[in-house]
Amino acid sequence: MALLSPDSPWRRFDWPYFLPILGLAIISLIVLYSAGERDAGLVLGQSARMSIAFGAFFLAAAIPPRLFALLAPYLYAGTLLLLVLVPLIGSSGMGAQRWIELGPVTIQPSEIMKLVLPMALAAFLSHQDYPPKPTVLAACLAIILLPTGLVMMQPDLGTSVLIGASGLVILFLAGAHWGYFAGLAALVLAALPPAWYMLHDYQRQRVLGFLNPEADPHGSGYHIIQSKIAIGSGGMTGKGWLNGTQAQLDFLPERHTDFIFAVLSEEFGLIGGVALLSLYLLLTMRGLVIAFRSRDIYSRLVAGGISTIFFFYVVINIGMTTGLMPVVGVPLPLVSFGGSSLLALLGGLGLVMGVSMRRGR
Repeated sequence: MALLSPDSPWRRFDWPYFLPILGLAIISLIVLYSAGERDAGLVLGQSARMSIAFGAFFLAAAIPPRLFALLAPYLYAGTLLLLVLVPLIGSSGMGAQRWIELGPVTIQPSEIMKLVLPMALAAFLSHQDYPPKPTVLAACLAIILLPTGLVMMQPDLGTSVLIGASGLVILFLAGAHWGYFAGLAALVLAALPPAWYMLHDYQRQRVLGFLNPEADPHGSGYHIIQSKIAIGSGGMTGKGWLNGTQAQLDFLPERHTDFIFAVLSEEFGLIGGVALLSLYLLLTMRGLVIAFRSRDIYSRLVAGGISTIFFFYVVINIGMTTGLMPVVGVPLPLVSFGGSSLLALLGGLGLVMGVSMRRGR
């Protein structure tokens, strides 16, 4: 600290915010070693991704929020362009076209949009009256629906829902009347019957598997059944690290990505699951405190929006692995294996750190 100037924002580095992030990263590497069949290469690869993502975290924290507010419209337009290019030049995998290869680097624009959309909406709403007028809300809905629709066509229903939800959270924090949300919910409910026939076959199977997994235990219900077996068999204290039978004997699919919470619960039990949730809760609550203390509207909206959506990701993934929600392919934040999602999440959390270090200035 002695090397920092008296007015440096790094003197106000928010350790209560950073330590839960660091704890989740450490847990990720420990559980990935077990979920990845003790593959040291998998852990080393994820460590390299984490290093890059933490670089994005500190870079985002170093940039003043007001500069992000100025850049937000251009970042939104650039990411929207990438989403348009995905069906034209994107690469396919797992039955979907979601990635763009830029030389040795592969990016998933939909993951970037999870971060960019809240930034763009917060920047737009920070220049509007409070609460936002109907014309402003209509413009915001257009800003939300454009990327949501493009991601849905990839197809990636889970990510499109999260992108749409991130935009609605910003509108809620900006003071939009609850009646608008009630009307939107009514429209969504009315659209469900025709939307059912617009879903792909595998998406309908996921919903049916959620409603009654035992009806197809070797097909659409397999993921949920095996996940619940793993979580339940962990008991209070778990079977011990590297001793989870569902994971180690290859019963649990996608155990290093979407279903990594089941691996953790089987090996570390209820105590391990509660410890993980406690870190998520601490991180989210600290983010909301940062938003509450912010002095300008943009900082308050973006910090509150990113923190709230981050917790939504946690709820959806754990709800998915415990059978409380349909399987929609949402990774567990900061813990699941991956690159694009980790980079976007830590970049967003770094932005919140930057807000905290400057107290909204």
